Amino acid sequence: MVLNVQKDSLVTLNDGNKIPVSGFGLYLTPPDETFKLTYEALKAGYRQIDSAKLYDNEKESAEGIAKFLKDFPNVKRSEIFYTTKIFNDAHGYEEGKKGIQESLGRVAPYIDYIDLLLIHTPISNKEKRLGAWKALQEAVESGKVKSIGVSNYGTQHLDELYNWDGLKIKPSINQLELHPWLPRKDLQEYGKKHGFYLQAYAPLTQGQKFKDPDVVAIAEKHGYTAPEVLLAWSYYQGFIPIAKTATVGRIEGNYTTLDRVKLDDEDLKKLDKPESYESLTYWDPTLYKDDEINESKWKI
Repeated sequence: MVLNVQKDSLVTLNDGNKIPVSGFGLYLTPPDETFKLTYEALKAGYRQIDSAKLYDNEKESAEGIAKFLKDFPNVKRSEIFYTTKIFNDAHGYEEGKKGIQESLGRVAPYIDYIDLLLIHTPISNKEKRLGAWKALQEAVESGKVKSIGVSNYGTQHLDELYNWDGLKIKPSINQLELHPWLPRKDLQEYGKKHGFYLQAYAPLTQGQKFKDPDVVAIAEKHGYTAPEVLLAWSYYQGFIPIAKTATVGRIEGNYTTLDRVKLDDEDLKKLDKPESYESLTYWDPTLYKDDEINESKWKI
């Protein structure tokens, strides 16, 4: 299978905006480490940075971007793609407007707009989810946010949004846990049908599958590492992987994976597990039902 992207490729979202195919994630990155990691990721070549209100590092990630742009004036702000997410407490129209303004306020001293704003989870109810989307649409109309999307949405949550008569701007992204053991074929097909991209978080399985026999066999066959195999797999699926590391020395290696790694049809067949459902993170909100809102499994 021939891969038609490189590490620095851009793809066009359904709203016409372009997003880099390689993302650097800041999940669980402490605020006091975020500035340096963001800066080093940009130095290594990453042009997509992924934060969230829940991560408590929006300010520091934006500050890292500003410092990089100051030190490297040949790089324009328009070349860097900054993503953040509003959390469950910002579901609802008024709550959504407030949450969006708070995120904008945290980054405003450093960057003047947000490239992509996501609803982090569907965990509330229909009225609140749609109210939050209305607020996101207005943020795009204001010019302070360029693109909007969702995260951890299952087909039922997407159906609700697409069937809503208030839908003016369709989601450009659904960010999900995605890897060979959780390929989510239903959501892949949904994305193709409706024209949005899937962003893959935990593409490296948080290290839990580095010793998987199939991964090890592919790595040994080509002289790759297990992380390289898993990250390459994500690109081959057409996903936009969000690679996360707290180690500066690993950032460049993750970013340059596609310079070194090629998977052949035999490799891809080994990693093809279309019926697999194995979530390796602590939850899977795509399964969330509104009557479960008070259940402990949905609490953070």
